[in-house]
Amino acid sequence: MSNERGSWGSNIGFLLAAIGSAVGLGNIWGFPYKMGKSGGFTFLLIYLLLAIFVGFSIMMAELAMGRRTGKGTIGAYKELTSRFKWVGWLAVFAPFVIMSFYSVLGGYCIEYMALNLSNLAFAGAEVKTGADLFGAMLTNPFGCVMFTLLFMIICYLINRGGISGGIEKFNNVGMPALFVMLVIIIIRSLTLPGAVEGLKFMFVPGYAVEAGFIESAPSIGSVMATAGGQMFFSLSLAMGVMITYGSYLGKKENLVKNAAVIVFADTVVALMAGLAVIPAAVATYGPSAALSGPKLLFITLQDVFQTMGSVGSLFGVIFYLLVLVAAISSAISLVEVVVTFFMDRAAAKGKTGSRSRVVLLVCLAIMVEATIVAVDGLGSNGVWVPFQNSLGVVGSFNDCWLDFMDCLSEGLAMPLGALLMSIMVGWEIGSKTVLEEIHQGNSVKWVDGFLTFCLMFVVPLAMAFILGGQIGDYFSTSERSMYGVGYGVGAFVVVAAWLAAFTSPKRKARKGK
Repeated sequence: MSNERGSWGSNIGFLLAAIGSAVGLGNIWGFPYKMGKSGGFTFLLIYLLLAIFVGFSIMMAELAMGRRTGKGTIGAYKELTSRFKWVGWLAVFAPFVIMSFYSVLGGYCIEYMALNLSNLAFAGAEVKTGADLFGAMLTNPFGCVMFTLLFMIICYLINRGGISGGIEKFNNVGMPALFVMLVIIIIRSLTLPGAVEGLKFMFVPGYAVEAGFIESAPSIGSVMATAGGQMFFSLSLAMGVMITYGSYLGKKENLVKNAAVIVFADTVVALMAGLAVIPAAVATYGPSAALSGPKLLFITLQDVFQTMGSVGSLFGVIFYLLVLVAAISSAISLVEVVVTFFMDRAAAKGKTGSRSRVVLLVCLAIMVEATIVAVDGLGSNGVWVPFQNSLGVVGSFNDCWLDFMDCLSEGLAMPLGALLMSIMVGWEIGSKTVLEEIHQGNSVKWVDGFLTFCLMFVVPLAMAFILGGQIGDYFSTSERSMYGVGYGVGAFVVVAAWLAAFTSPKRKARKGK
């Protein structure tokens, strides 16, 4: 497809870029831990069902929206809908805010890779524990800002090259390299004494409770909310990436096949990441191991590498390079969502936007917000956080700037955007709009009924449940549960969105009223 903004050099390049966007830090420290604590295979089964009926449907719709309009997120919504055109702003707001902490975590990966390189070069020197290294890093704001800046410079150089010359080129090398590095770490992880306990943690239902990793078994509702949240965020849905990437995709490409490949590949890589990190952590620490969040990557696994002796630093370099590649592949897709908005805006005014200048300004804006998160040091440096201790509600969402930004983007904007998008497509403009675009790639006919049913009923209800769960997770405290409020908000949003869709001029025109 000819596109003044550029286009993918090949479908393989698009797939690798889309998979790279989906494969990120959340896969490496989130998926394996959530799988283990939520019942092992039970979690995996629910995750796969949600990925098929919710994730696959949303991904097809977003790719079709982008390719049909040939525009980024905001432009696509404005062209397709009358009542929900403002939803596009949520899908630009979310990636911009996510980058405020994603870039900081990427900087941490660069710093740890450098530390392990130093240990490798100066064998025999005194080596600090992972906790000491992590604590020293967090309480050094200047160092965190500098490594965050280095990460953003890498993103700038890649995004400046454009879709084919930058993002596609990086992922054509980065994704195969990531796979090879994962295999190397998996082999070392599974050959450690006691690694089988980590496999049981991940795959045996109830073993996390039996072995003392968690206190009690989660309810089926909790497992569904956890699996749904992980599936939703892991696949880069409702953050504008798939709409943006779809807008650069050729008309002959099969969207159904592409969406299926992305969902499958992301799930496989998530499982591989689990095999790479959890058995090693459990083999070294047992039930006392920190298995989730930054502590897993920067404390637990750093200590694991140090227990391997001199060769451990080599595996540390490989591992943190692997995590860095995953972080970059996701970060450049988030940056591209915002860049495409400004490029399209210039084109709408009859101007030709300078990609280098736009990318530079976007990266500088991200650096400003990222500096706040970097200086905060995950709450280690006493920086003021919005709504901290507000009204006596002390929850995870306001412990530090990273949690606050995460709440705004992944906790609220993304699930809300996906819920509204599904109702917009399913009930206002009609699924026929996206199906016409999907069939241009010679897709099979069975997808018509499947996608229509999922977007009209399954996705809105599932997203309302996930939105409620996210509100409950972020705002609940040890003294107060907010899950009831969260599910109430989810139900209210569904009803309000359905009413807006039913009374929309677009729907009335489509129905001939």
